[in-house]
Amino acid sequence: KALSKIFHRIDEDGNGALSYEELEKGAKRVPAFRHWLRVMDIDSKDLRQLFQIVNVDGSGEISPEQFTDAMFRIKNTDSRTAATFVNDLVTRLGNESKDMR
Repeated sequence: KALSKIFHRIDEDGNGALSYEELEKGAKRVPAFRHWLRVMDIDSKDLRQLFQIVNVDGSGEISPEQFTDAMFRIKNTDSRTAATFVNDLVTRLGNESKDMR
């Protein structure tokens, strides 16, 4: 429920989806989101990677479900956020490598 409220505060244009720009601005202007990021050890330079992880369908926008599911999962996993980022990056690099062959 708290994550849903955060999502709607970040969604500046009210279209029900978050762009990277909205996520970036939300990290600066929405105190609850700033706090959530701090708890997960995510700073401003990690936001692009976070956006890519959450935007699983590659649409360029994050739906409310993608946002709440990913934020909850990242915050509540036993592993640290850095491990989540590394795992995502390795997976993407592996997929890109396969595509290049």
